[in-house]
Amino acid sequence: MKNRFFRGHGLGNDYLVVDPKEMTFQLSPKKIKAICDRNWGVGSDGILALVRSKKADFGLRIFNPDGSEAEKSGNGLRIFARYLHATGKTKKEHFTVETRGGLVTIELHVDRHGDASMATVGMGLATFKPAALPCSLDVPELIQQTIEVAGRPLIFTGVSVGNPHCVVFKPAGETWSREELLALGPALENHRLFPKRINVQLAVPTGPKEIFILIWERGAGETQASGSSSCAAASAAVRLGVVQSPVTVKMPGGALNIDVAPDFSLTMKGPVAEVARGTLSPSFVRGLR
Repeated sequence: MKNRFFRGHGLGNDYLVVDPKEMTFQLSPKKIKAICDRNWGVGSDGILALVRSKKADFGLRIFNPDGSEAEKSGNGLRIFARYLHATGKTKKEHFTVETRGGLVTIELHVDRHGDASMATVGMGLATFKPAALPCSLDVPELIQQTIEVAGRPLIFTGVSVGNPHCVVFKPAGETWSREELLALGPALENHRLFPKRINVQLAVPTGPKEIFILIWERGAGETQASGSSSCAAASAAVRLGVVQSPVTVKMPGGALNIDVAPDFSLTMKGPVAEVARGTLSPSFVRGLR
C-alpha cells in the first residue's frame, strides 16, 4: 500500500512517521503544512521521515508543522524508534539513528505485550557556545545573558543539544503562566540574536533534582512536551547549579528523566505510545498536488 503513515506520541507531542519510498509524492514544506493541519489534514506536531544513513542503522529527517526542518527531537526519536520496532523494520532493541543534529543511540524497553512502550536515547553533548545555536552575542558561552524581549529584560542561558534552545529561569517558588509563554515564546523564537530561530523553555526549579518547564517550539509553537527541550533545560539547570543530575523534567504533558553527565553528555528516558496507522486518501493526495 502507498501513502501509509504511523501515528505516535510522546507525552502528548505527536508525530506522523512515513517512509518516503512508500509515498506517491515528495514531501515539500507546502505539503507538510497541509498534512499536519489539524482541521484540514491529518493533524500532527510534525512528520518523521525514514531515510538511509551511511553512519547509522537508520536515518531520520524531522519536519516541523510549518514545513521547516528540525535538527533533532527527543520525543520524535522515541516515536521513530517505536515505529521501527512495531512495523518490523528492526527486531533490535539497541540501534543508532542519524539526524541532522548528530548521531544518537536508542535502547527500547519492550513491555509484556511486546510493545516498545519506553525508550532510552543517548542525545549527545550539550554545548553553551554561541556558534552552536547560532547566537550573535560575542561571548565565550551563553550563560546567564541579558536579552530584551516583549518590553521586558530577561536573563537566558543558550544551549545546543543538536538543535538550539533558549532557557529562561525563574527562582524556585515562582511560576510561569501560559500567558507569559504565549507572549515571550514567539518573541524569543524570532529574536534578532538567533538568526536561525530558537526553541524556548520557561523553567523553574521545583526540587533538588526536578524542574518544571513550559515549551515554545521553533516552527510549532506551544508544545505539551519536548525531549530536546527537556535535555536543554536540564543541562542548563545543572550548569547553573540549581539542580543535580539526574533531573526529572516535568511539563504539561508529563515527565522525562534526563541524566546529565559531567561532560554534559545527555541521556533521556521516557514513554512512547502508538496511536494509529493509516493511509492518506487518494483525493487528499490529489489535493496536495
